[in-house]
Amino acid sequence: MTVPSVTDVGRRIAYQRRVARLTQRQLANAAHIALGTLRKIEQGERGIGDDVLDSVAAALGVDPAQLLPRQDQADDRVHAAMPGLSAAIATYDLPDDGPVRPVQELRTAVEESVAWRLSAQYVRITRRLPALLEELSRSRQLVPAAQRPLVAMLLVSACRTADAVAYKYGARDLSARLVDLMRWAVTQTGDPLLEAAVAYVRTETYFAARAHGPGLRALEQALDAAPAPESVQSAAARGALHMRAAVIAGRAGNSEAAETHLCQARLLGTRVPEGIYHGTAFGPASVRIHEVSVAVSLGGDHVHQALAAARNWTPPDCLPQERRSGYYIELARALLWAGRPDASFASLQAARRIAPQHTREHRWVREDAATLRRLKRSDAESLTSFAEWCRATR
Repeated sequence: MTVPSVTDVGRRIAYQRRVARLTQRQLANAAHIALGTLRKIEQGERGIGDDVLDSVAAALGVDPAQLLPRQDQADDRVHAAMPGLSAAIATYDLPDDGPVRPVQELRTAVEESVAWRLSAQYVRITRRLPALLEELSRSRQLVPAAQRPLVAMLLVSACRTADAVAYKYGARDLSARLVDLMRWAVTQTGDPLLEAAVAYVRTETYFAARAHGPGLRALEQALDAAPAPESVQSAAARGALHMRAAVIAGRAGNSEAAETHLCQARLLGTRVPEGIYHGTAFGPASVRIHEVSVAVSLGGDHVHQALAAARNWTPPDCLPQERRSGYYIELARALLWAGRPDASFASLQAARRIAPQHTREHRWVREDAATLRRLKRSDAESLTSFAEWCRATR
């Protein structure tokens, strides 16, 4: 960390500490650092390394990115960690020697990483996932045969968490390799519902290649193979696949298939309480968000359907931050196309408040912010600042 940023980091830590209503001693104890060290950091008298920053952020319950003075530094940390993620999956079958925690402790660590993914805490993910992936690879080789399906399940979840960062930060080759590793590991779990979740994630590779037709066929094959919706879990698995199929059908311009899959998702959504199932959010609110997404994907005359689905409705706080911010990003595009630039910008700002890292890295945010800036033909401070923040001027 560079010297000019030290004061800013200290101020941000002090601010977040006050928000959390913690004394300096309480925060120091929670972060396992000396009280004098924390005092010097907050006063800008000493720098802070990555390990201490992560410990302080964890104690405050925030992502480390919120403590960094410039968003570019958060981006730098994410991009700097990509080679570590790549190395971890390159050696999945020949991991280096090292410590291996009991399987239950690994499960807790993976569940924590999934929570980071759902809340779009990408800096935290990239700091922790390379070592966790390596440890899971070692565990897979060392545990008794009876525990290998569980370790394989954990490896799938950890790879999905890593993939969320790789995909959103444009490392598409790394994302595809992580998806391939998920597809290999899931065959060892014996869990058809997890296989459905992997099929859901695999669609990213089709989105990235703009191969929407083949992506739709792959999802329909996954639906054919998925268990019948006889339980809440199986209904959620099928419902998530239908949601994904509806969106990619929309991208393919296939409105009939999009509506068919969306209709199936709605029906299944009535049987499932909103929640996280095998790492994917599904339920009535998630389906409604996808109604907006499908309409935006189809574009043209369908934009009014997006606005109708969003009218007088906001996504509930129980949904993951990433999904809620995605909703406002999609809605912003619909509002822009409908000739409502001020409402569109307000929607982008809402997305930023909910999940800043996810919003900043979204291609549509940059495109729409640049368009809004041109349309307004003014140098409004807030819009200019937002456009510069998401690099819309580049």
